[in-house]
Amino acid sequence: MKRAEYIALSACTMMLTALGIDIMLPALGELRQYWGLSPGSTATSNIIVFFFMGQVVQLIFGILSDRFGRLPVLRAGFPLYIIGGIVATYAHSLEGMCAARFVAGMGASAVFTTTIAGVRDRFKGDQMARTMSFIFAIFLFTPIFAPFLGMALLAVASWRTVFLTPPLFAGIVFLWSLRLKESLPENERSVLNWASIGGTLKKIISNKTFLRYTTISTLLFAALSSYVSSSEHMVGVIYGRPRLFPWIFAAIGLTMALCSLFNSRLSVRYGAKGAILLLLRVYALLAGILLVVTIIEEGRPDMLSFFVVLGLLMAINLAIEPNSSALALEPMGQMAGMAASVSGTIFFFVGASLGAFINQLMKHSVAPLVISFFVFGSIGLLLAGTDKRREKYS
Repeated sequence: MKRAEYIALSACTMMLTALGIDIMLPALGELRQYWGLSPGSTATSNIIVFFFMGQVVQLIFGILSDRFGRLPVLRAGFPLYIIGGIVATYAHSLEGMCAARFVAGMGASAVFTTTIAGVRDRFKGDQMARTMSFIFAIFLFTPIFAPFLGMALLAVASWRTVFLTPPLFAGIVFLWSLRLKESLPENERSVLNWASIGGTLKKIISNKTFLRYTTISTLLFAALSSYVSSSEHMVGVIYGRPRLFPWIFAAIGLTMALCSLFNSRLSVRYGAKGAILLLLRVYALLAGILLVVTIIEEGRPDMLSFFVVLGLLMAINLAIEPNSSALALEPMGQMAGMAASVSGTIFFFVGASLGAFINQLMKHSVAPLVISFFVFGSIGLLLAGTDKRREKYS
């Protein structure tokens, strides 16, 4: 497989995670009607939350891919994603739908984890960074077009067609992935030694630097996951402008993508530590201003102002995450692979759980989300600003 085809395939496998979320957001209104929920219900946001929570198995898939190779885990992920998506589409209850979405999230986790590992196996140094940049450039395009695709499908079909689109796309990508060859030679695979794995896990979770920056990433992801899963509710229910949803979501997605590109220059100039401190200061300041305005406006600030600031916060959020992850993994040495899996597991499961809690509070006001922005941003700034080893990470 030539490099261009490999990049395109890797981008498509990683797109499954974003597509499994973003395309469904416009259909949540119809889903509330189908399940007989009130127009202001936030229960449908759980289909997004449970998909995020399915990422809890990242750690297991990371260990298995190191032991048995990338392809077996990758190919196990596709059926989980496809079957979970189909079962969710025809579930007889919202609870059953959420459970199936959790399974689909597990499949997305396997595919995502092994794709990243495969890139690391095949490329080194600058070539790896360049390859990942191309893949993420395509990946970040998904939140921009996916809501419009969901709206277009809703115009000619039901919400079930929208839900079946990701499994269908996954089936096509799975057939394409059969052209891939294993990237991890047998002589480089690890041995499953549970005592050794337990010892490594203990070292990782007792490392203060790892915990500090993983906490920052997790808190900010909680705010991000809450925004994503409640975005349709905010635009369509709280502000009563459902037709504007795909445009607002796409605009924020574009802002996030541009900020992600800007962050690479910021990190080069100030270093990961300097960049994260600068970004967190701006994040906390914007969140504080938005909180004051939200209190004055009794939980519903001007729509344009709210979503402009929200877009900036989400863009900064996306820029902070790679810096925070890099700082968390820097002291891990040979444990970096396992540490990345632990970080990802905490990041998605705890972050999504916190996001779900925030969603339940957001019935007729955006105040709970705004408060979480300010609280999480302030905690993150405190944690980063009190890093005793800041010189090392500058």
